[in-house]
Amino acid sequence: MDEYLDDTAPDRRARGLEIMKQVHGDDDPAGVPGDFFGMTVEHLFAEVWSRDGLSLRDRRLLLLGLLVGQGMDGDVELQLDAALRTGELTPDELREIVIFLTHYAGWPRGARLNVQVEELLSRFMKD
Repeated sequence: MDEYLDDTAPDRRARGLEIMKQVHGDDDPAGVPGDFFGMTVEHLFAEVWSRDGLSLRDRRLLLLGLLVGQGMDGDVELQLDAALRTGELTPDELREIVIFLTHYAGWPRGARLNVQVEELLSRFMKD
């Protein structure tokens, strides 16, 4: 059996769930079934997101750049929201990201990112 799918690795799962919670900034999704979820928690979060060398914020910035560059708007929204809720990025930093990524990802994607950021900040300021 693949070690990442082995539920006898409670330390890896617990570590992965904790990092996943930090990254997503929301409640623990421990009740989600399936091997794919287990691999995501036990490998992506417990092993990759928790490595030394880059902070969670650094990883988030890299991921945002990749997602914007690939036009993955739904995932961009999730990451922007999590970055704001966890305090990793401020409203001013989000706006700066828009300006920076627009020049590398292209104007149409930058314009879409700007709308996403401003809509998120509008909702965030209301709450």
